[in-house]
Amino acid sequence: MLFNSYSFIFVFLPITLIVLLFISKRGYYRSSISWLVAASLFFYGWWNPIYLGLILCSILFNYTVGSALSVNKLRFPKKWILIAGITANLGLLGYFKYANFFINNWNLAFSADFHLNKIILPLAISFFTLQQISYLVDAYYGKVRGNSFLKYCLFVTFFPQLIAGPIVYQNEMLPQYGKDWMCRLNHKHIAVGLTVFSIGLFKKVVIADNIAIFASPLFSAAEKGIVITIFEAWGGALAYTFQLYYDFSGYSDMAIGLAQMFGIYLPLNFYSPYKANNIIEFWRRWHITLSRFLKNYLYIPLGGNRNGRHRQYTNLMITMLIGGFWHGANWTFVVWGALHGFYLIVNHGWHKLRSGLLGHDLNKSTWFGRGTARIVTFFALAVGWVFFRAESLDGAMNILSAMFGGNGISLPMGLYGKLNIPEPWFSALGFNFDGMFSYNAIFGDPFGGHGFLTGYHPYVGIRMIVLLLIFTWLAPNTQQFMTYEKPALETYRGKQSKDIYQRKQNNWYVGLFFWKPTIIWAILVFLCILYSVYSLSKPSEFLYFQF
Repeated sequence: MLFNSYSFIFVFLPITLIVLLFISKRGYYRSSISWLVAASLFFYGWWNPIYLGLILCSILFNYTVGSALSVNKLRFPKKWILIAGITANLGLLGYFKYANFFINNWNLAFSADFHLNKIILPLAISFFTLQQISYLVDAYYGKVRGNSFLKYCLFVTFFPQLIAGPIVYQNEMLPQYGKDWMCRLNHKHIAVGLTVFSIGLFKKVVIADNIAIFASPLFSAAEKGIVITIFEAWGGALAYTFQLYYDFSGYSDMAIGLAQMFGIYLPLNFYSPYKANNIIEFWRRWHITLSRFLKNYLYIPLGGNRNGRHRQYTNLMITMLIGGFWHGANWTFVVWGALHGFYLIVNHGWHKLRSGLLGHDLNKSTWFGRGTARIVTFFALAVGWVFFRAESLDGAMNILSAMFGGNGISLPMGLYGKLNIPEPWFSALGFNFDGMFSYNAIFGDPFGGHGFLTGYHPYVGIRMIVLLLIFTWLAPNTQQFMTYEKPALETYRGKQSKDIYQRKQNNWYVGLFFWKPTIIWAILVFLCILYSVYSLSKPSEFLYFQF
């Protein structure tokens, strides 16, 4: 079941919320948790009921191991119980997600002919596996005490964060499930949650799904070996850069908003990552809960930055390689992880050079320097997203080759005839005229002859990308809109923005940007939901569902 579907918005969510409110008003604490667990399992089983048994067995196994690790005296060393628990979790994930990948590569390398039956990746297995591993580690270090099995089930299955995160820790969530939780179920939480949910729905349905039509055909063409022009390559890459951004940002908002409706606070997982001025800052803002998991449970245990610069760089590369591979069983994700490992090494090396050899204060830079750094970071990310999106390394290299002039330099078709320069002069210099997003074999009419953009101008894609870039860099994010309410647990540790929205919140003209329980905001939220629901035709999966 998708958040952006009629069945979820008009059936599942209202029924789940109304029944919970009815139960909680009568003080039935255990019944309230039981109802949420049952609803979450129904939500999970809607996709494929067969895998309900898998997640239930995983929950039972990890709760048992966690309980054993919480006991002071055991016949076996706790370390070996922890290793066995983690190995079992990784083995389950490895079988479903990576078995066919390794077998296919073994067959290719050694001309073998091993085969497994087609394995369907269970939904959310990457997320609930990491979540339960963190629980076992916390239990090993004595941070888990006396949690009931029912509360643990809700910790793992709570539907707003079950499918694509955030990856939550037990010390964040389990204390929220106390008896005082039912006191938080009120109209204020519902209003705040509905607002955040509506913002996320708008991002997904109106922005991400519409910009996707300029990305998907480009990547499909690259896989088929169709020659792509430089404008088409950059256009498709940038379109996907924004599609992924608003798809994941939309999901993160919707998850936080849904949890708020039930009086529960999820950790912040997304904080304007394209406003980052370097790759280090990007990873503090993008998929924040995955970044902290990799840092706490992989990078630091490997040694972090404690054993010299070269060991630090090695640890960074290992962490990003594993982080890339976690996203999918494909060499494209491995290359994407390696590329970000390289980015981080260069970033750390540059900081070392500036602060050590050049004596520059990293906290002081000019607006020009920050702007340049943000632009460089953004385009470095766009290059990386090509590997993230492409189905194969060949497809990715086809696009990258075109992006950097491998297929010649093409100018938009609309410029032809407007320049008073003979075409042979351009041809002699290697230029030709092929419009970005024009009617050609790659894109055709992406709107299928429907909608108000039928017969669109070739520059529609360019305009959408430019507008999204300006909006993404200048507009406040959802957490800033909701700054008076703070609907998420704070996980972003970076320096807060110093724009007008943060400095002068108390001024009336700035306060208009921040949510308050007023009639005006109620109307705006209603219109946002109405337009988003109107735009729902065929619900599309969130991109992070595949991971």
